[in-house]
This record gives sequence, structure tokens and C-alpha cells, in this order.
Amino acid sequence: MSNPLQVPADERELEDRLSTPSDALCAELATLDGDVVILGAGGKMGPTLSRMARRALDAAGRRDVTVHAVSRWSDTAVRARLDGAGVATVGADLADPSALEALPDAANVVFMVGAKFGVTGHEYRAWLTNAALPHAVARRYASARVASLSTGNVYPLTSLVTSPPTEESPLGPVGEYAMSCLGRERVFEGAAATQGTRVSLVRLNYAVEPRYGVLADLGRALVAGEPIDLTTGFVNVVWQRYANEVVLRSLVRAAPEPFVLNLTGPETLSVRTTATALGKILGVEPKFEGEESGSALLSDARRCHELFGYPDVPVGALVRWQADWIARGGVLWDKPTKFQRRDGRF
Repeated sequence: MSNPLQVPADERELEDRLSTPSDALCAELATLDGDVVILGAGGKMGPTLSRMARRALDAAGRRDVTVHAVSRWSDTAVRARLDGAGVATVGADLADPSALEALPDAANVVFMVGAKFGVTGHEYRAWLTNAALPHAVARRYASARVASLSTGNVYPLTSLVTSPPTEESPLGPVGEYAMSCLGRERVFEGAAATQGTRVSLVRLNYAVEPRYGVLADLGRALVAGEPIDLTTGFVNVVWQRYANEVVLRSLVRAAPEPFVLNLTGPETLSVRTTATALGKILGVEPKFEGEESGSALLSDARRCHELFGYPDVPVGALVRWQADWIARGGVLWDKPTKFQRRDGRF
């Protein structure tokens, strides 16, 4: 590929880039002492993260390590592509205790299961998925390394005149989704404390790629002529390939004293400025409503960047990619982030 910052030509090239491992990841996964189980592998990040793990292990000469990707697999085409890429897919409903017990044994677990959207009015669903299921997983894989996806929503909204939260900052989840995600962290921390499970907790703020994410949300609103709400006027985003890699590299850092990491990009994006930049490329004049409030959901990811470097695709390129993708009629997933919500009700 002559220009790694050129927009992907199609979904095939996009997924190839999203699953491309770095040399550093290949070297680290070469040290794994057993198979990998990825729980919730059928979601937005899971398929390319699973393929990245397989590609990294292959490059490291570790064909003896199996990558098991577990999901209900409502999208059979995604499952077939992963099987074709050497990933061992497993169909399972993890809410069924017998299904969890029947999963392959593994020394390394990536926990990507989560419930966020559609739980308002049925909040128990968030707690069952985000807190109760981790307890069962931690018992099933007590001796494994576990890298668990968490969220920056465990932090409170941050004043724009103060520094964003670091991993040591006080937590303050807003709403039951965010509280249940903190519950997930506490359950895995409990497993580390009581049974020695090695744990990493990765607090992700808004992975993006051209098919979904904050930039896709803004682009869709622009071309539809919809006003963009500025109340939540600032946001963090990060290129999903980098997010996939950091999650996998956090696995080898899992420890009984849990490894905690904020994962996002280094920039704080202005929604107004970003929408204007997208609109300029798309030839659309943005419509705005509301005014920027004095706080937003933000994270300080300096620890992440010190350990793993900066994202390999900068935010300016991501904005250009998003506009070009939409202009060419690229596939967009109907999976809005709802990043504008400030009350924790998704």
C-alpha cells in the first residue's frame, strides 16, 4: 500500500487495515502461553480484533495458539469470513450458564460483551450483561488473563477548564449504563483480589472507522440536512485499528493488580469544528442547534500513548476518510453512538 493515509477503497480493504497487526503486537502475542477466547466477537470491533489476533499469531509463528471468537453470530456472513481467515468461531448465548461452561478452555480471554442501547426502561438488562455475566466469566476462566473492555463513561462529565480524567481520577458514572459498567470493573477487580485472576480494564472512548462512530454520525446528519446538537460540544475519538491493537496488547499486561488504561485519541475534538470540516469536503453547510455546554465526557489517554505510541491514523485523516467514504456511497452501519446524551440514558 503506497499511502497508508489514503482512504480505504472498499470494505474489504478497510477490514484488512483494521485487522493489520504491528510488529510490536506480533512480538507480544508470541509470548502467550495458551489459546485466546474473544467473548462478544460479533460486535462492531470484535470481528476485526479477532482477525488481528490471528494475523499477529501467524506472523509470530504461533499456529499452535487457537483464536476462538464467541458470539451468537446473527450475521452469518461475518462468521464465515472469520472462519475463512483461520479464526475458530463458536456460536453461544453467554446468558446461558451451560453455554458458558461449554466454551473452549483458554489461558487468555478478551471480554467484549456489553449492553448499552435500548436498556432504558429495562435497566436490569444492563446489569445482567455488564456486571453479572463478568462474574460468571471470571469464575469460568479464573486462572486466565482477562482483558475487559470498559468505557470512559465511568468518569463524570469533565469541565472544559480542567484536565480530563486520568486512570487515577475519581470515578463518577452518570446513569445506570455507566454504573453497570463500573460494576463490571468491580467484579473483575474482585476476581483479581480473591482468586488471582490477571485482569486489564480498558476504558475506551469512541473508536471510529468509516462505517460507524462519531464522525459517521456527524456525516450522516450533514447529508440528511439534520441539525447537529452542540450541547455536548467536545469529544474524544480514536482509530479503531489502533483500539483493536491496544486491547490485545493490554492482554499481556493483565495482572492480579489490575492494569487500567484509558484508550482514546490525543485530541479533544470540537463538534462544531469537526462538522464544519466534514461539511466543507462534502459541500454541505452544517446546521447547528444549541450551544456548547461547559463539560463533556473526556479522557486523558497519555498513559496509553506512552506505552503504545500514538494512533497510526491521525484525526485529520479520519475526517477526510469519513467525508470521502460518504461521498462515494460507502456502507454506513445503523449504529449511532448517541455521544450527545448527557443523562446516561441510551
